[in-house]
Amino acid sequence: MAMPKFNNNQLIAQFQDFRQKIYNCFESCSDACMNLLDALAGNTGANSIAELSLSPLFPRTYNSIYKAIIASFNTTSQEMNNEEQEGGKEEEEKEEKPNNLIRVVSELIRQPQQRPFYLFAIDTTPHPRPYARTLAERGYIYQPNTIKGNKPINIGHSYSILSILPEKETVNAAPWSIPISGERVSLDKTGVDVGSEQISEVMSDSSLPWQEKLCVLVADSAYSQRSFLFEQSKHKNLVVIARVRSNRIFYQSPPVDESKKKRGCPKKYGERFNLADVETWHFPDETTQIQQTTRKGRLLNITILAWHQMLMRGTKHQKMYRHPFTLLRIHVTDDTNQSLWKPIWLIVIGEQRGEISPTVANHCYRQRFDIEHMLRFSKQRLLMTEFQTPDVLHEENWIRLVMLAYAQLWAAKDLATHLPRPWERYLKPQSDTIMTPSTVQRDFPRIISEIGTPARSPKTRGNSIGRVQGQAQTQRTKHPVVKKQSKSTPNKQKAA
Repeated sequence: MAMPKFNNNQLIAQFQDFRQKIYNCFESCSDACMNLLDALAGNTGANSIAELSLSPLFPRTYNSIYKAIIASFNTTSQEMNNEEQEGGKEEEEKEEKPNNLIRVVSELIRQPQQRPFYLFAIDTTPHPRPYARTLAERGYIYQPNTIKGNKPINIGHSYSILSILPEKETVNAAPWSIPISGERVSLDKTGVDVGSEQISEVMSDSSLPWQEKLCVLVADSAYSQRSFLFEQSKHKNLVVIARVRSNRIFYQSPPVDESKKKRGCPKKYGERFNLADVETWHFPDETTQIQQTTRKGRLLNITILAWHQMLMRGTKHQKMYRHPFTLLRIHVTDDTNQSLWKPIWLIVIGEQRGEISPTVANHCYRQRFDIEHMLRFSKQRLLMTEFQTPDVLHEENWIRLVMLAYAQLWAAKDLATHLPRPWERYLKPQSDTIMTPSTVQRDFPRIISEIGTPARSPKTRGNSIGRVQGQAQTQRTKHPVVKKQSKSTPNKQKAA
């Protein structure tokens, strides 16, 4: 079924309505916040946050940029102190603000037509700050290193990003991943723990369009651990597709034989299934073979083996034998039957996993890599990791602003025109692979100049009196780098 088409006036009206709703989400400095979002979404040359003030979409001084970041989500130190004093009512209002942003962004996602479910992706991305000694709650984070042999670690923060993967009209359509929730991973939690909380928040909000509809979450091997899958299995309409390492051990469901039924607790696990040992594999319940052609015309042969009703070991409180899953082995070969890369293993878990065929599960997991493109674009073109601040709350505000700027690019996708560079003349203007985030960002200033902005023009307020002569600046506190504790070590904070 083809995606619905809209005329230009409808697209402009929808985009203006979306921008007005974002504008209404900011309670203070809303004009500066909106100008900052526009300058960020239309950024093509700024390499720092202050340089965004040179954009024609930001008609204010560079000081207003930092005021907008601080006031965007009302997380100044004074406001935080007032919230602690006044109690729970303000905490509820603070939690309601991100929810409003999720509702606004979720309205951009059309209901899927080609597939009967909404597709989500989750991942954790590093935010390195190795030299920010006055920034609190810094720890050792995972960051891939291009130099072979070096440890893939750095010092700073990590952020868990939950996004929606929109339905593609064609197989080779541009990769888009719309972020709807971004939370910092605190020192007492892991990225998997924060991701589980984000999913629970999104799945429990009855005002969101995917409520009571089938949802699929794709994730990498870090999210295939027992604690995460057990929590997600509580959501009746959620199916999780997660990659697993090739050395994991699972179990078959125990055979049920009423004639040999004995007293006591029935057997919960069947025969052992070692992914690294072919001898332990039983005959697959389903075998699927498909062919796929890449953009360059290369033919791929994909073989998918499926084992149903598989189990993983649980604990006293996480009884995983109550949550069987489907195990998939995906092997890709070329036309000479040579293996192109190492076979991958996926698990499909959830009450409605039967609605997801092995072929659909493979396509869903392949689309998971779109979130990697989004994170890379956000860091290179939206300055996601360029905001140097000693305040953790202000850093969190900046991450949310970057997510909104990316959502603006998605909302303006159908209004943008292709502006090729001199070396990009080979690209066809009508191809759907053209409208990438980069090409929309290139044309974004023209779109805003034509449709306008809900932000009001700035007013000159004169020069600030500055600091009083003789006033002493208090030095910021330097915080140590905190190393997270393992389960076997005492519950005391270590500083490196």
